[in-house]
Amino acid sequence: MPSGFWEQVVADGLKVPQDRPLVEMTEDLTRMLGDPDPEVRDGIAFPTMATWIDEGVYDDLLVGLGDGMCHGLDIGLGEVESDTVFRRSFSALILTECIDRTTRAALGGPNVVLRWGDRIMSWYSRERDLRGFVPGKGWAHAVAHGADALGALARSPVMGRLELTVILDVIADRLLTPTEAFFVCGEGDRLAYATMHLLRRDVLGIDVLEPWIARLAAGAVGRGSINRNPYMVSGNVQGYLRSLHLQLSLNTVASGHPAVRSDLLLVLADKLRATNPAYFRTPVNH
Repeated sequence: MPSGFWEQVVADGLKVPQDRPLVEMTEDLTRMLGDPDPEVRDGIAFPTMATWIDEGVYDDLLVGLGDGMCHGLDIGLGEVESDTVFRRSFSALILTECIDRTTRAALGGPNVVLRWGDRIMSWYSRERDLRGFVPGKGWAHAVAHGADALGALARSPVMGRLELTVILDVIADRLLTPTEAFFVCGEGDRLAYATMHLLRRDVLGIDVLEPWIARLAAGAVGRGSINRNPYMVSGNVQGYLRSLHLQLSLNTVASGHPAVRSDLLLVLADKLRATNPAYFRTPVNH
């Protein structure tokens, strides 16, 4: 596009230009999703595509757009601390918008969402660049953006008991995978928020959720050696469990309480006490 074209689109309130083919503009925006300049990526490409998806501009092209974003999840996969993370991470964020649009407008059909879900969960389990904020380049946030995509899948009526159970397993796998990265940019909160969407579907009972929490709690105890920080994994899991407990506790009735809320709060409280025994001892009088 000519210099200044996209800046003018933003200035015009993200209205769809009529003097350029939509396919040509989409190719340009897709490339911009992977730009290391946050003004291009966050300031132009993502809000433009998200707005056009929400407004139905892409309805006739939505399946192809989502499939293209799935391709973006594979670009540079396995690389660490390279700029390819932006394309993968923001492709996941656009897929979130695509999935939500299929839910609101009954587009695409169940096989499309299931296909996208397979690609998202495969990428999320294999992503190795877990940086949140990159100085000078802004948000990479693959863990958080992937959580958003999982939340969109959880909201979709296409996802049944089996698929929702798989989403839980993917969340656990992501948190329990050994890593050198602490999640300090709200990743645990975003994963908990995605989980809340899943719980509000009221499809999975405590018979599924309790052993899943137990699996996470088993990884929430710091283990390591003199050469490895024992909180590298356990700290991330603890942060997630605490956030999930907090969101279950503080969400209002208006926002929707899951049917398992009371039972799950008891399970979470029990596991948090068990994995943090030093903070729940009876005080000793001196």
